[in-house]
Formats: sequence, C-alpha cells, structure tokens
Amino acid sequence: MTELQPKIILVEPSHPGNIGAAARAMKTMSLSQLVLVKPKQFPHPEAVARASRADDILDNAQTVASLATAVEGCHWVVGITARTRKISSQIYTPRELMEKMLDQFAGLQVAWVFGRERSGLSNEELDLCQAICTIPADTEYSSLNLAAAVQIIGYEWFSRIHGMATHRRTGSKGDDSANSMAAAEEVEGFYQHLWDSLVASDFMDPVNPKPLKRKIRRLFDRAGLTRAEVNILRGILKSFNKQ
Repeated sequence: MTELQPKIILVEPSHPGNIGAAARAMKTMSLSQLVLVKPKQFPHPEAVARASRADDILDNAQTVASLATAVEGCHWVVGITARTRKISSQIYTPRELMEKMLDQFAGLQVAWVFGRERSGLSNEELDLCQAICTIPADTEYSSLNLAAAVQIIGYEWFSRIHGMATHRRTGSKGDDSANSMAAAEEVEGFYQHLWDSLVASDFMDPVNPKPLKRKIRRLFDRAGLTRAEVNILRGILKSFNKQ
C-alpha cells in the first residue's frame, strides 16, 4: 500500500492480551506501525497468543517511555477517547476523521492514540493531541474493548484507502517544504517558547496555567500550523523578548 500508514499508539496498556488482540486487529486492516507507551507487561506470551499470526507487528513494535516521545515526527495526533472535556476541541467520528486525514494530511505522518483500558487518556495526554475522535456507541454502555476500538478506526481507514485510487493528496508537500505541516515536537517547542514568554510578560499565571494553556492549544490546533508558520510565530516571540 502506498499511503503512509498512521501510527497506532497504545498508552500504558495493562494487559498483554489486549496488546496482542490490537496487533491482530491492525493486521486485518493492513496496519503495522505499533507504538507502546510504558506497557505493563511486554513482551509476553499471552500477547503472542492473542495476536494470532500477527507476530510480526509485535516483533516490530516500538516501546517508549512517554507519549511525547511516541508522537515525535507526527504531523497530526488524534486521541481516540469516549471522554469529553470542558474545553472545546475538534471532535470527529471515525468516518469524519478519515475524510479530514486523507484530505489534509495525506502523505504526512498521523498518529492515533488509544488510552488505558480503564481510565483512557489523561487531560495532559489529550493536550498533545490536535483532535479527538469518538466512536458512536450506546449512551448507556459506550465503553469499547481496546482491540475493538483499534479495529473500528482501522476499518474506516482501510475502506477509505481502498476506495481512493484517484484521491487528491492535498496535504503531501514533502518533509523539506516550508509549507509542510509542523511535526509534533516542533509545535511543542513553539508552545514551550510561548508559555515562557507569557509568564515573563505576566500575562499567564505560573501557579495555575493549565486552563489558559488548553484554550491556546485548541486555538492553534484548529489552525493546523505549518513549519513556516511555527518559525514565524517563534520569530515574533523572540523579537518581543528582546524588548
């Protein structure tokens, strides 16, 4: 398949069997990039047993210590969660997510982030995501098994990829283009620069900065910053800091 595959990131999966089942779900949908953030038990025989001949995905899985590390090099990070937050964020259904991804981020590295089996993703982890995807389900029982969630999102991607032979890749401009989307670590570098500047100017309270930080993140997440735009914004901050 020629389309750049999204990364499947599982944050602190607690049961090795769920890792194996997620790998099996991935393989049925031609997905292979698995990243595990601080898994409780991995490698593990039960993961291999539940993978059911998707051993190659487990063998090539990357294990990292933080979500920030997992999303390095990614241009669009999407949190898959059933939780809603007080601060508004861009929320997609799986089908809407694929439309957005293939229209604006084709040829770029996208990450889908799945949270813990019991508690999902924390607010701090969702801060690292530029968008949120929720899977429609019964309001009385909306909790999905981890592998089932991976399967549903993977199916929407697989079905769109196989139906887009003539799809227009508007988002692919090449890694060296100033107009290409900024990678996650580039955006985070801009945010840290901005936080430092806002604290130095007494605009942001360093004791309780989170509410303002999240509102600002949502503002720039909607914009979808390019590398050139990040450089411009950081240049503006540097010029202010010189005064």
